[in-house]
Amino acid sequence: MEKTDQGSAEQGRPETIRAVPVRHPGRWVSVAVVAVLGAMLLHVLFTNPALDWDFVGATLRDPTVVHGIWVTLELTALSMLMGVVGGVLLAVMRLSKNPVLSGTAWFYIWVFRGTPVLVQLVLWNNIGFLWKQISLGVPFGPSFWSQDSNTLVPVFTAALLGLGLNEAAYMAEIVRAGIQSVDEGQSEAAHALGMSRATVLRRIVLPQAMRVIIPPTGNETISMLKTTSLVQVISLVELFTAGHDISTRTYKPIAAMIAISIYYLLLTSILTVGQYYLERYYARGANRTLPPTPLQRVRALFAGRAPAKAAAPASPAAGAAPGGTPPGAAGDAAGDAPGDASGDAPGDAPDGGKDA
Repeated sequence: MEKTDQGSAEQGRPETIRAVPVRHPGRWVSVAVVAVLGAMLLHVLFTNPALDWDFVGATLRDPTVVHGIWVTLELTALSMLMGVVGGVLLAVMRLSKNPVLSGTAWFYIWVFRGTPVLVQLVLWNNIGFLWKQISLGVPFGPSFWSQDSNTLVPVFTAALLGLGLNEAAYMAEIVRAGIQSVDEGQSEAAHALGMSRATVLRRIVLPQAMRVIIPPTGNETISMLKTTSLVQVISLVELFTAGHDISTRTYKPIAAMIAISIYYLLLTSILTVGQYYLERYYARGANRTLPPTPLQRVRALFAGRAPAKAAAPASPAAGAAPGGTPPGAAGDAAGDAPGDASGDAPGDAPDGGKDA
């Protein structure tokens, strides 16, 4: 009787599912196409006589090119500093309830975003045609200090003014978008606690807005690194101008441009890594887990597993008591307070006690 029941039970069971992997012929076709194109590119790089790699190496070590790198980095850093500081001031003015401040900021952004940066560089380099002397004193009256315009605004200063003031207009819109991304209720609550407008902006709004501001600011920094090549029009020797001068003297433009492109790729790669870590730092208060770092991705790639995400550190403003989290508070993503069958502490939010 038992054997019969056992046989009936075995006959009533469904057959074992045979999982057949899904085939992706398109992937293999794309791999083949990319492999062929990559082989063609390598063939050109190593067999084309126009690519003189010995000349490329000599150009990379040329003192003029090395000096041009430092000029490019100096222009990029100072222009972005001017742009960020000016952008924050313009964004605050643009959001002001004072119509004069708001209108002035709007006019500045309209002018500098509406005219090419190349034109602005030429104008600043020829400021002496507009004002022979730059003076300080009483308006429409005597001057206390005066200086020749060409002496006061040399070529490097003209390049810095052209790039920095133009960047301030773009950064103003980026900062304004970041400020407006923060919920107004937080500013209202801070004002209710007696904080001034400047304190609310500095301690409440801007730290949260940085998560929105950092990515486009990183893009602007990388773009500024390459935009510095436009200063060639005012005869300032930076990285591109140095490479262009070498190509003009030697009649090897391709090899010279490849050399300076290697430096541009190296510098932009460094800036990209810095931007990634800044974004990761300011994402701590918004994401439960942080994305893996490039080093963690490389280690996971060689280990043959997916990179693990790091748990985001708790923010001090998340509602915890100064002495630490009290017993019974909600746990982290890995587990909640004991004694609750649903996994949440009594009275806490369903998401593990994360404050709204």
